[in-house]
Amino acid sequence: MRVSIGNDHAGPPYKEEIVSFLESKGHVVYNHGTNTQTSVDYPDFIHPVAEDVSSQKADMGIIICGSGNGAAMTANKHKKIRAALCWTDEIVSLARQHNNANILSLPARFVSLNQAIKMVDTFISTNFEGGRHQKRIEKIPCK
Repeated sequence: MRVSIGNDHAGPPYKEEIVSFLESKGHVVYNHGTNTQTSVDYPDFIHPVAEDVSSQKADMGIIICGSGNGAAMTANKHKKIRAALCWTDEIVSLARQHNNANILSLPARFVSLNQAIKMVDTFISTNFEGGRHQKRIEKIPCK
């Protein structure tokens, strides 16, 4: 699987561990995140992830900022993107099963590193259920 990842200054420690986790499982990772905790503007690191996923360069994306909100809002401005802000493993599972989320937004200041790794594992291993959920997904794009 090809995974694109991006983060602001709240996420470097999370990104490093997530990249290591994904690569240990044999996934290709495109890293668009900052590597320092010096303040940056999150859209500069989130737009490239959304572009990778919407263009199918990457199969999925992971974005990280302090609350996860700004990152999710930014990613969801792109066509074909369904970024889900998640803070529990159950929400991640439902975001994949029912919403076919293709980008996971992590709130670095509200989840532990261990929780984040577990959520990433759930995100990449959970399939979309389709069926009744598909017609709802088709109603999401802007008119």
